[in-house]
Amino acid sequence: MKKTWAAGLALLAAVAATSAAAQDSVANFYRGKTVQMIVGTSPGGGYDLYARLVARTIGKYIPGNPTVVTSNMSGAASIVATQHIAIAAPKDGSVIGAVFPGAIMEPLLGDKGKVKYDARKLSFIGSANNELYVCIVRADSGVKSFEDFIKGNILIGSSAAGGSTRDFPMLLSNLFGANFKIVSGYPGSNEILLAIEKGEVQGTCGVGWSTVSVQRPQWIRDGFIKVVAQEGMRPLPELDKMGVPLAYSFAKTPQQQQVMQLHYEPLTFGRPFIAAPEVPVERLEALRSAFMKAMADPELRAEAERLKLDVTAISGVEVAAIVNKIFDLPPEAIAAGRAAIGSK
Repeated sequence: MKKTWAAGLALLAAVAATSAAAQDSVANFYRGKTVQMIVGTSPGGGYDLYARLVARTIGKYIPGNPTVVTSNMSGAASIVATQHIAIAAPKDGSVIGAVFPGAIMEPLLGDKGKVKYDARKLSFIGSANNELYVCIVRADSGVKSFEDFIKGNILIGSSAAGGSTRDFPMLLSNLFGANFKIVSGYPGSNEILLAIEKGEVQGTCGVGWSTVSVQRPQWIRDGFIKVVAQEGMRPLPELDKMGVPLAYSFAKTPQQQQVMQLHYEPLTFGRPFIAAPEVPVERLEALRSAFMKAMADPELRAEAERLKLDVTAISGVEVAAIVNKIFDLPPEAIAAGRAAIGSK
């Protein structure tokens, strides 16, 4: 009995020593270094806001307290940034990416051969919130309801294929026979909102409600826009009170429901942060821990509240599990989901 007890104590001591050594190793690596935060969108949009909020805080929770600097790498709806992080950037944990969920789904739902990374092998650090996307239109467009939106011959601003502002209206178009015209090529949500403001386009789909409500609160207050649909699997009470329907509720067949689930479920990790697949385990664990601590940081949360940003942290382990669950859906559901957004 004494021998067993002694052996147990020795094992615990060995584990503690190993853990401490790993912590020291991580701290030694990051001490005096600069960690690069790459944002897969243009400056000024919702993803950029979240990324910079995290970048200002996470360094004090990473062992060794590295400096964290932010840069933007827009292109192909975050696919350029994701591919850079997965393939070209250093694999040592010194580069973090803030990207669209669509870039993670691109190997599954996008055109074959377009990307060279395996999304399931990415190192998921966490997600800053659960996102809910919306379809919005200018009030002077004449659109009063989701049905009007589907039937209306209006211009919809979007980013490139793989981005939610392009894929989500394409999804509605193919499922429900929508008549709107998709004008693609905008770098990010900020440019799309500017285009709506200028009258270049009349609306958009697949833009985060948090982005619209933070960047253009006066649009809602002054009635400049109308929110015609919530895009996600679970409605937001705030939008429910405004009488905004869930797009999913218009699905008429089980296959339509499955296809919409395939595209809307990734919104559970609405603001994902990633690193290269080869990041050493102990550094990835340190980054994941630092991310969750940063999300709980009182100063970060106070700033998020001031900016009206929703902060609902999801761990990297949870994000990885959701990604695997989606990628494991039946092949026929995935094929229908790909067809719905025009993937080859």
